[in-house]
Amino acid sequence: MPWSHSHVPDQSGRIALVTGASGGIGLETARALADRGAHVLLACRSTGRGRAAAARIGGSTEVVRLDLASLDSVREAAALVRGRHEHLDLLVNNAGVMFPSYRRTEDGFEAHFGVNHLGHFALTGLLLDLMTAAPGSRIVTVASLTHRAGLGALDEDGARSSTGRRSLTAYGRSKLANLLFARELHRRLATAGAATASLAAHPGLSPTGLWQGDAPRFLRPVAAAGLRWLAQPAERAAWPMLRAATDPHVSGGAYLGPSQAFESRGVPAPARSSRASRDVAAQGRLWKLSEGLTGVGYAFASAEAEPSGAVCPMRGARG
Repeated sequence: MPWSHSHVPDQSGRIALVTGASGGIGLETARALADRGAHVLLACRSTGRGRAAAARIGGSTEVVRLDLASLDSVREAAALVRGRHEHLDLLVNNAGVMFPSYRRTEDGFEAHFGVNHLGHFALTGLLLDLMTAAPGSRIVTVASLTHRAGLGALDEDGARSSTGRRSLTAYGRSKLANLLFARELHRRLATAGAATASLAAHPGLSPTGLWQGDAPRFLRPVAAAGLRWLAQPAERAAWPMLRAATDPHVSGGAYLGPSQAFESRGVPAPARSSRASRDVAAQGRLWKLSEGLTGVGYAFASAEAEPSGAVCPMRGARG
């Protein structure tokens, strides 16, 4: 069935946090949730841009300063949210960097991996009990088509590498980590019997600010052509995230993306993913690595469950 933002059900009484909500897909996701009555926390690196976005969105919003390149900032943001709210219904891990101006995060991690994965891993863990306190809560982690380019080991050496600032492989590796994390989180939540679901989604191609980084020269004409012929506006690119966050017919563990033109555009539907993203052993290894690097442990992390294989519970889902 075709699905668009008009299908988002009433969100009155729900609290949602969207990272990177000051522009692009994050802004459109936050706007749609606020339009349906949710109280939306705009988690942004710049509070000025966050306040400007809140003014554009309208509805019930608040701005939370969050710099995913700093674990101290992640902890401060989580503490602020915990001080203001007793539960959290939706967490959309959307923010990210691609070809950033800096090589490493404040904590010494390769920029893509540190921001796109480790920052969100830490934030989710620090807010998890607020989410498990909310029946029907969901965590949506935003991946990318480029997760297929995520070659190389996801290990501590790679996490602390000083190379990769302009590497499509490094960006792809961080998006592969997003998928591995979302699936391992789903398995652990399900094993713990939690009422919270973990899902993943990707936006396809959209000409957002993410493409304004310092891309490798060889990639620029390819990206320009792809954005010109295959991309869709940020409003539509946000639909897979919105569906993952709000559609009651989509189950935990699902992965959604656009359904047309090689998943670059179109209405959201079950998406394909690489074999590497479905590697259960790799999911577990990344989880342990992420706990060690961030110092953030999850409440159910000590419960050792037998791997049950890749989870694609949505009917018709394509691995």
